[in-house]
Amino acid sequence: MTYHFPSSGHAHTYEEKKSLFHAFADTANSREQAMQVLAQQQAIYPDARHHCWAYLIGDPRQPITLACNDDGEPSGTAGKPMLNVLQHGEIGNVMVVISRYFGGVKLGAGGLVRAYSKATGLVLENLATTPYIPLSHISVAVAFKDEQYIRHCVEQYHGLVEECAYSSHSILNIALPESAKSLFMQQIQSRLIE
Repeated sequence: MTYHFPSSGHAHTYEEKKSLFHAFADTANSREQAMQVLAQQQAIYPDARHHCWAYLIGDPRQPITLACNDDGEPSGTAGKPMLNVLQHGEIGNVMVVISRYFGGVKLGAGGLVRAYSKATGLVLENLATTPYIPLSHISVAVAFKDEQYIRHCVEQYHGLVEECAYSSHSILNIALPESAKSLFMQQIQSRLIE
């Protein structure tokens, strides 16, 4: 199962009954990174009444971790609706912050839920994303003469040689898309057995 993650940050402003909802979505691979995104938005909108947020790390269908915060809005009217939108989408490793400026008209609990949900959906709508590709990490020990062939195979399967060490032979630490691992192993084993 695959999902997408933000390839860059994206902002969108939504207005509801004169209240402004400045939504921003960006990559968050950890709680620390999510809190950095929050701090950046607090610095951009220091006088906003609320900085509500939600993050989801990992696959949206089976997240590793998730959290949300209403930041002073009535309980359950901001963070949870934002998180609900994230959980029903196809974007993981994402943090959304909504900085709200009160426009003078009370929205009520239902109005806040709808506004925060809508602002979250809108910021995600045009968010540039990249597919997440699960990687397998393997180590391969080969004769020096076979190192270039292994490197060629790694490229062919869209992998990466993360590290190479030398002793009586070459030891390559490789990251490959999980879907390519078995084909890669078959190819190099058939070559090295010849």
